[in-house]
Amino acid sequence: MGAEEAHMADAEGTGPKRALVVAAHPDDAEFGCAGTAALWGRNGWEFYYLVCTDGSKGSNDPELVIERLIATRRREQREAARLLGVREVFFLDYVDGELAYSRQLVRDIVRYIRLVRPHAVFTHEPSQIIANRAINHPDHRAVGEATLDAVYPMARTRPAFPDLTAEGLEPHRVGEVYLWNSGEPNFAVDITDVLELKMQALLCHRSQIHEAERLMETLRERLRGEDGRYHERFRHIQLAF
Repeated sequence: MGAEEAHMADAEGTGPKRALVVAAHPDDAEFGCAGTAALWGRNGWEFYYLVCTDGSKGSNDPELVIERLIATRRREQREAARLLGVREVFFLDYVDGELAYSRQLVRDIVRYIRLVRPHAVFTHEPSQIIANRAINHPDHRAVGEATLDAVYPMARTRPAFPDLTAEGLEPHRVGEVYLWNSGEPNFAVDITDVLELKMQALLCHRSQIHEAERLMETLRERLRGEDGRYHERFRHIQLAF
């Protein structure tokens, strides 16, 4: 089912639950929630990806042709999404590394919320700046903040972005938000049964992974709980109204 068909199915009150994953770069969704997408997809959910930047800063190779890298990263993202069973991938093509919070970014995200009409939205935790001896990429923070503002109040408010309403994109209320890489996780999804699928999806991003074995082991350690099982953890927001 494509996005246009999903829009119609929702309007008719039929069809499975849908989730929209809003990510800053190609590969962010795989790090953040690929296991959940694969697992919930087996249980009837439909996942859609919205990738906000073109991935053009994803190499330090001085001989690199930027247009070729952008095409490669698109191809890698689509390959990973197919492996996970994601229904469709949308690209906004903002310049990688130069993304800033803006009304236009919020509007673009609202467009896809109203088109896909998801029950749940997954995205970056915008308030996390420093964690685990790392700095959260500014693109991640911009996308997380813009996505939250798109979810509430903009996607559900008819007077917001009347041009979208004029296109037939009616207001939509998202029911839940899941933020990955949060310093305040309150929700965990046991992805043990799909862990290797998550890893395979990450390995689709060949242009970005240079020490695959080391990365996979680091991720396993990060995801492994005290019970020996593997979890993706989120800050979960159940929207009350």
